[in-house]
Amino acid sequence: MTPTHRLLLLGLIACLISTILLAILFRLRMSPAEKERRRRIRLNLMGRITDGLLTDVHGSTLYYTYSVHGVSYNTSQDISFLRDLVPEDAALIIGPVALKYLARNPGNSIVICERWSGLRIRGKTANSPAELPIVRG
Repeated sequence: MTPTHRLLLLGLIACLISTILLAILFRLRMSPAEKERRRRIRLNLMGRITDGLLTDVHGSTLYYTYSVHGVSYNTSQDISFLRDLVPEDAALIIGPVALKYLARNPGNSIVICERWSGLRIRGKTANSPAELPIVRG
């Protein structure tokens, strides 16, 4: 191998290492809100659907239960960034819901995200968004 080839190879390796370090640094600087948004999108794309029960809505938090393979989960979802997609009257949505969970980690679940909702709205009021997409699948 000639000195020119070695220098070219070292330069290529340095570029590769720099790219990997920048990607790691960018990932570490991601805000918690962005991490949560990406989690919801991943669950929407890769998650399996099951039935659950929305038990309470307190502020911007949905509390729900569900069961996967005989294991019961009681969990919550912060909907601060999705509040405009949910009716203000909690009585309209408390009850049965569909939710998405990851098969490898069933405790990781969502009831609603930017592109999907498992909420079952029982009635419309002036405060509920008419265009809320209720999509299964």
